[in-house]
Amino acid sequence: MRAPAAIHKLKGNRLTATASEPVRRKRRWLRWLLALPLLFAAGSALQVLVLRFVDPPFTAFIALRQFEAWGEGDFGFRPAYDWRDLGQMSPNLPVALVAAEDQNFASHHGFDFKAIEKAQAHNERMIERAERRGQPVKRLRGASTISQQTAKNLFLWQGRGPTRWLRKGLEVWYTALIEALWPKRRILEVYANVAEFGDGIYGAQAAARSYWRKDASRLTPAECARLAAVLPAPRRYSAARPGPYVSGRANRIQRQMQQIGGTAYLATLD
Repeated sequence: MRAPAAIHKLKGNRLTATASEPVRRKRRWLRWLLALPLLFAAGSALQVLVLRFVDPPFTAFIALRQFEAWGEGDFGFRPAYDWRDLGQMSPNLPVALVAAEDQNFASHHGFDFKAIEKAQAHNERMIERAERRGQPVKRLRGASTISQQTAKNLFLWQGRGPTRWLRKGLEVWYTALIEALWPKRRILEVYANVAEFGDGIYGAQAAARSYWRKDASRLTPAECARLAAVLPAPRRYSAARPGPYVSGRANRIQRQMQQIGGTAYLATLD
């Protein structure tokens, strides 16, 4: 008489086990989903820490430009990129980059909120003026710091359309990591090596060789100011053949280089 009851109990246990299997699978997936942000945070922190001491062999922007060329059928395209330590390039170039792009570089912690407010006010005026005249908006002002630009060039992408906001969020995270884990001199050194100074031309050495057939250590203040002047639109403007806009901006940058202390400015960085 007990056998049928035992069989029924066994069947009930099997049914319970079968019913609970999807629940266990769901819990495993939830645990993985919860762990992903922690894994990303740890992995990206390690990535940034390693690059404090190891010079990057390439960047996200360089890789994307190579894939873009291949997609266009240009299989012979090769980005120009040749690392030079800060002491192996003209000190005028990092000073020009600070003068042109981020004069509060030494004092901020990755984000220049005063510059952001000024840029927003300027852009609102430019948009209103363009709307009154029925013309397209020209030369909106950005407020990205050198730290933000370094994070974007190294790890991310340009980000247009729906992916732009995702890139912005990641840029904030990587910028915070860079500021926390790197000294200011390392940030400036990396930026001077990975910034795009022309289509497929990345960094001080590649720019010096491509435009003036010289080493980055021999760049003059005027040439460094021109390189800084083409940012952030190096595919539109040329440092080698500057038009009125680049020439005028380069002259202003040279004056600003003197205002922030010239090459002695580098001694103030940690």
